[in-house]
Amino acid sequence: MGIFSRFADIVNSNINAILDKAEDPEKMVRLIIQEMEDTLVEVRSTSAKTLAEKKELTRRVEQLNAQTHQWQEKAELALSKDREDLARAALLERQKSEEAAQSVKSELEHVETHIEKLQQEVTTLQEKLADAKARQKAIVLRQRSAESRLEVKKALDSSKVEDALNRFERYESKIDGLESQIESYDLGKKSLADEIADLQKNEKIDDELAELKKKLANDK
Repeated sequence: MGIFSRFADIVNSNINAILDKAEDPEKMVRLIIQEMEDTLVEVRSTSAKTLAEKKELTRRVEQLNAQTHQWQEKAELALSKDREDLARAALLERQKSEEAAQSVKSELEHVETHIEKLQQEVTTLQEKLADAKARQKAIVLRQRSAESRLEVKKALDSSKVEDALNRFERYESKIDGLESQIESYDLGKKSLADEIADLQKNEKIDDELAELKKKLANDK
């Protein structure tokens, strides 16, 4: 594939469409950027050669125009000296110079058109390259995030998580059983706090009983 054929493919391509079809977007965007950068280097090298060619053609046109002017002066000089034969020959040379200049001008116009188109395409490629570089980091982060989420999803859907939860429940049941055994040893036993609380409760009952007796005695 020639440089300009590949160049046109990249310039006319839709980066989103390329990435949508890619199996590895991160790798694909690196390849796109590398391809664009390599193409820019080649195109700039070709542009430099084309600009040098333009300068050479411009100089050639100037030289032919100068020759045309010189032959015109020589024809006028010969005619002023009554040398019509020399004047005719000088005019023929002038005509050749004019035709050569016109041919070179046509070639120069073609080169200038080519350079203008090339510059427009380079600008487009540079814009696409800047866009690709700006989005490269985001694309990489999105891919890695998606891959991490996929791994989590796979883990959650696997039997390993379910087995771990079942083991966790069995451990809880075992601990519940141990705690129940401990509590069974304490059944029927009162702590110091419980005994003091009972004393306080009995004292309150005794006070209420004494109050009731006093009330009945007064009623008699």
